[in-house]
Amino acid sequence: MNTQDKRPEELERIYSQRFDAMKEYRDKVWKILTGQFFQKFMPPDAHVLDLGCGYGEFINNIDVAKKCAMDLNPAVRQHLHSGITLFQQDCSAYWPLPDNCLDIVFTSNFFEHLPDKTTLDSTLAEALRCLKPGGKLIAMGPNIRLIPSAYWDFYDHYLPLSDLSLAEGLAKSGYKIEKCFSRFLPYTMARGRRVPVCFVKLYIMLPFLWKLKGRQFLIIAVK
Repeated sequence: MNTQDKRPEELERIYSQRFDAMKEYRDKVWKILTGQFFQKFMPPDAHVLDLGCGYGEFINNIDVAKKCAMDLNPAVRQHLHSGITLFQQDCSAYWPLPDNCLDIVFTSNFFEHLPDKTTLDSTLAEALRCLKPGGKLIAMGPNIRLIPSAYWDFYDHYLPLSDLSLAEGLAKSGYKIEKCFSRFLPYTMARGRRVPVCFVKLYIMLPFLWKLKGRQFLIIAVK
């Protein structure tokens, strides 16, 4: 990511404008997503890193032994629960973690904000280095094949990705693709009406609905 001096300040302004009014709702939705779906991929003794963690909706709600998060936004720290280690840094630079220490790297709606595929390749390489053998990278993001024009409705979307292109990039970087869903969640919680959280729980339990409404991919890749 661009690490010019003003970049973290720009991130803070953009995300405050985009998400502050939705924070309570987003947290309720992520409690359901973590509890009903993602928790099953997280062993209780796992060491998990949330890459591009935003306001910490995932890492705050997942139940694992050791948690860390990475984001350039300086406002992130005030939103993370105690006990979570924050790395406020460029994700494509060296991660201050030893080799083979992470069980899971999770990322949601983050890779599209990277400026180019060179940066993505460097980020994937660092994640691979830090993952244990058999560790997993779990990535969600908007699928440009399913929302070609709406993809660009966010000012900070730079890198167009689909399930197929990211899966190919992961394989090139040394990962093995375990699961690849072209359709998982709807496109965004940043805009539009707030779906009652009871419907979110129903949606995640009924995969046939993913094929109707899903516009984000979900990929699980293994080291």
